[in-house]
Amino acid sequence: MRKNSIKNTRINEEVLRRLSEIIRGSIKDPRINPMTSVVSVEVAPDLKTCKAYVSVLGDEQSQKDTLAGLRSAEGYIRRSLAQSANLRHTPQITFIIDQSIAYGVNMSHLIDRIQKKEQQAAPDEQSQQTGGTEDKTAGEEEA
Repeated sequence: MRKNSIKNTRINEEVLRRLSEIIRGSIKDPRINPMTSVVSVEVAPDLKTCKAYVSVLGDEQSQKDTLAGLRSAEGYIRRSLAQSANLRHTPQITFIIDQSIAYGVNMSHLIDRIQKKEQQAAPDEQSQQTGGTEDKTAGEEEA
């Protein structure tokens, strides 16, 4: 089975859905942040391994605690996945913290800040252009 085949894509989606349900509803570990979501899943073509990208809303310590909680519950999660998903092999799951959502939010804030600065600078430029056109021509004549 190829990595981007239709079958592999369907398996990725199914494992993503099942992992989200298991993490949200079944695990009672207090280290796992309640605002944890599975962003994407990459199951290997041989169905032996799986990379689960997890996003955690919170500070860096909360992300570390959640990752530690997920790693300690790996056996339970794998067993629950085997019971709920009908796969030939239940993959060995590796949890990875995904920073893409936090990165996107940060970039959005930076873009908003730049737009506000441009909007504040635009009225200043307009007032300079109406009153400052005579100064520009006078400066050009001197040169």
